[in-house]
Amino acid sequence: MANIRESLSSIMDIDGAKGAALVDYQSGMTLGTAGGRDVDMELAGAANTEIVRTKKSVLDKLGLDDQIEEILVSLEGEYHLIRIFHENENVFTYVMLDRNKVNLALARMQLQEIDEELVLE
Repeated sequence: MANIRESLSSIMDIDGAKGAALVDYQSGMTLGTAGGRDVDMELAGAANTEIVRTKKSVLDKLGLDDQIEEILVSLEGEYHLIRIFHENENVFTYVMLDRNKVNLALARMQLQEIDEELVLE
């Protein structure tokens, strides 16, 4: 079991990780951040609540009885990955990954493992 700080540290150990945030999408409150250098990860994490809210709204409107696992945004130089917390669908992890350094499939598996170990206290 890992807390927020330990989980964010593990995320930053993923090859190509540039920044990460753990966010409560209902309030838009960032619970913790790591990395980011020139990017305000608190702002980035909170701003991504709109993506999660919109996608959840679309699923509801379509009548789909399913849960979001991940949302991937591909940029020319980065992947931005949003992973919904498995124990609490109101919390998500937002990760910026360097597209030239990351193995996306491996990073997704690592994030799943990190997510499964995370305990919110």
